[in-house]
Parts: sequence; C-alpha cells; structure tokens
Amino acid sequence: MKKLRITIQGISYDVEVEVLADDDDTSGYGHAATNLYSPTPTVPSSAPMPRATPAATTAGGPKTLTAPLPGVIKEVKVKVGESVKTNAPVIIMEAMKMETVISSTLDGVIKEIKVAPAQSVQQGEILVTFE
Repeated sequence: MKKLRITIQGISYDVEVEVLADDDDTSGYGHAATNLYSPTPTVPSSAPMPRATPAATTAGGPKTLTAPLPGVIKEVKVKVGESVKTNAPVIIMEAMKMETVISSTLDGVIKEIKVAPAQSVQQGEILVTFE
C-alpha cells in the first residue's frame, strides 16, 4: 500500500492505494499503459465529510464568503444578524454528489444571505456577506 495525497478542486484527501503493478520507467512516456484501477473504488465509511474553507475577501467591498466550487445549496445554517465564529458551519452544498460544509472564515455578523436552498451556484459566487 502507498499513501498519497490528492487534491480535487482545492480539497485535499489522503488515500491509500494498492499498487498492482509497478513500472520502473518513471518518465511517464514510452511505456505500455496498464490498467491499475479497480472498476469500483471504495471509500471507507469513516471518511470525514469534506469541509470547504473559501477565503473571506475585504478588498474593495464587504467581507464575503464565496462558493469554493460549483454546486447546489442544500441548507443555509445561519440567519441575517446572527453572530458566527471562525469555522462555524454557514452553508451546506452538494457538489459532485457529496455534501460539503462551507464554514465561516472569520468571526462576524451575517449581513446578507445571497442564496437559498435548491439554488445552483458557480465557483466564486458570493454566498454570504459579513458586517
């Protein structure tokens, strides 16, 4: 087994991979391709739900929380006027058939919520603004 870290759209995952065949040619070119992948990858049931931590921005305007990737809003966990702490869950969205918790990147008060459940959002779209 080899331990690897992969990053998919900014979210890092630590995985263990079983090597079924190893080619000593490390150049990546000029050797025959071998199917090393299982047709049904497995993820341990203890795998944590990914937590996205997009950056809060302050340049040229209000502090905002943006979508780290495209998806659909499943739940808004806060209300306008509510105080939140850093790392508190703010939005739950579904992306790539997985639920992702989008957490606050700062201590603040919710000024405006710009999304609603079932709404599709694009990467970088503003979800919440802070006072």
